[in-house]
Amino acid sequence: MFKIIIIGGGGHTLSCIDVIQSQSKFSFAGVVLKDKNDTTKYNFNILGYENDLKKLREKYKYALIGIARVRGSKTRYRLYNSLKKNKFILPIIKSKFSYVSPKAQISEGTIIMHGAIINSNVEIGKNCIINTGSIIDHGATIGNHTHITTGVVINGDAEVGEQNYIGTGSVVHQGIKINEQRIIPSFSRISKNI
Repeated sequence: MFKIIIIGGGGHTLSCIDVIQSQSKFSFAGVVLKDKNDTTKYNFNILGYENDLKKLREKYKYALIGIARVRGSKTRYRLYNSLKKNKFILPIIKSKFSYVSPKAQISEGTIIMHGAIINSNVEIGKNCIINTGSIIDHGATIGNHTHITTGVVINGDAEVGEQNYIGTGSVVHQGIKINEQRIIPSFSRISKNI
């Protein structure tokens, strides 16, 4: 198995580890925190800090961003660019307890969590989180660096732009378009273009 490092030390990292361990492709090596002032309440193996990424690349080839913030995706966007600059490979991570249509397209750095359903002709961009129990229906598109949170339903042919956060339990109606950099509150019903 290939070793993979995770950037971040919070609860989402725990969930990412669980998904990684449901596969047989990667083994979790440890976490990278922001800096020496950053702490984690979990018993993670701390490999270093963000300013150590260049050095860590000498030992580790694969990385995943394990940060999921309600305030938006600027941190994920910044970390993605930093990892790419340091020539890390950001694999697609799919839970064996999810369903991803063979006709769906998933881009690098995206994680598909337990119980998610990705149907035919869906396109999901780079560095996305498709969180637990979400449904992305036929022909929908999800832009880069977007977090589709737990239990969200994105109906057919909907378009979710880059760097969006779609809150827990929200429903995006068929064919709706959501522009870039929006934060959609939990349990929203989106029936008009935003």
